[in-house]
Amino acid sequence: MSEIQPIVEFASVSFEIAGLRILRDLDLRIEKGEILVLLGESGCGKTTTLKLINRLIDPTSGEVRVEGRPAMEWNAIELRRRIGYVLQEGGLFPHFTVAENVALTLKLADRSPGEIDPRVNEMLSMVGLDAARFSDRYPHELSGGQRQRVGVARALAADPDIILLDEPFGALDVITRSGLQKEFATLVREMKKTAVFVTHDLHEAMVLGSRIALMEKGGIVFLGPPSDFSSSDVPLARAYLETLG
Repeated sequence: MSEIQPIVEFASVSFEIAGLRILRDLDLRIEKGEILVLLGESGCGKTTTLKLINRLIDPTSGEVRVEGRPAMEWNAIELRRRIGYVLQEGGLFPHFTVAENVALTLKLADRSPGEIDPRVNEMLSMVGLDAARFSDRYPHELSGGQRQRVGVARALAADPDIILLDEPFGALDVITRSGLQKEFATLVREMKKTAVFVTHDLHEAMVLGSRIALMEKGGIVFLGPPSDFSSSDVPLARAYLETLG
């Protein structure tokens, strides 16, 4: 029986810039349908790891494979259109309305206007925003939580198999953040998406992750489910656990 192929794989991947090594010989398999959380302190390499998946940057050495194919063999634009990407504050275009922001990936995929409008309405509804109330608003007219919902809606609109999220809830207040974490985890699992989620917050990692990859100095020092993280004897893991009080 052949081994099930991971949807994303890092094989001995290193990345350096101006002589500074950010990642060192990273090996990682991301399985289809999981929420993998990249956890770590600033500068540990987690955002770099995320950007290697959709070729915002390319490795200095080693190979990243997406859907079984070396990322370097993908056309970078085509690859990015197949992968949803969510930033803090949703990464919205301020001069676009909510509907225009959500429709962006659909237009890039050459969907017809007859397909786009219903899909935009469907996506807004899915993230808890009424299209009739919010479609014509601009990002500055939304709360932080609403902007983040629009960012998630845009990332999901073109129905990608993979979603990358770079600390998307970091700027939100605790109550809004907690609600969105739970909604996001439910949504991704119901839609059977694969998500790679960057955070420096252990509570967020424990709530969202199928697995946690704890990063330190460009490498992974722990990889496993949240239940195993709780009993890990890795020094950095223990330091994180102490922050939970």
